[in-house]
Amino acid sequence: MITFGMDTAGRTVSVALMRDEQLLYECYQDAGLTHSETLMPLVDQAFKATNLTPQDVNLWGVCAGPGSFTGLRIGLAAVKGLAFCTGAACAPVSTLEALAHSFVGEGTVVSALDARRGQVYWAAFDLGPGHARLVPDAAAGLEDMTEFLQNCKKPVFFVGDGAALCYNRYGSLPGVLPCPPALQRPRASAVCLAAMEMNQKDLCVPPARLLPSYLRLSQAERERQARIKGESTQ
Repeated sequence: MITFGMDTAGRTVSVALMRDEQLLYECYQDAGLTHSETLMPLVDQAFKATNLTPQDVNLWGVCAGPGSFTGLRIGLAAVKGLAFCTGAACAPVSTLEALAHSFVGEGTVVSALDARRGQVYWAAFDLGPGHARLVPDAAAGLEDMTEFLQNCKKPVFFVGDGAALCYNRYGSLPGVLPCPPALQRPRASAVCLAAMEMNQKDLCVPPARLLPSYLRLSQAERERQARIKGESTQ
């Protein structure tokens, strides 16, 4: 089975192609350019380098959220367009789960993305086989992790662009271990692995049903609700 993985949920962009569990190609870029500039050239290069075409892909994996609203829409739209050619199955992978699959070791990995406004998107996974989920995806304040971390029996690592925030707050807790910054970033090969697990669990969808998971309202929606609430109290 040929699986294509894509991550555009944050400031970085990454694409990968796998044949079963063999990694054929992977590219990761953090050059400060927009995803609209970099994504499709990377996709084109991935197929050229492997002598494959979109028609050869059996499964498309893409980070569906949480993350940058614009970044998520770019990645989802790209995968929808490519998958519509053949109707191949699509896996809307949790960005936080993909981050966990990027990390190997022994213990617990906490995936965290900076959600601004004093919050992070976070979830926790066991680093054993299958990366069993310990905490569901959530948008919350850093303080909301405290109980989980204090009760965690295994070593804890933080990954994601919110890892620094977590280490600043919880780095002195017993059991919290450092993670090199280079290992804190998402990889498209991890999206492939998570997508294949979803496929085995029959959690994939056709291209038309590929939707983002934002976890919270956009700024425009929050401002609109505030205006409506203000008008209703006048």
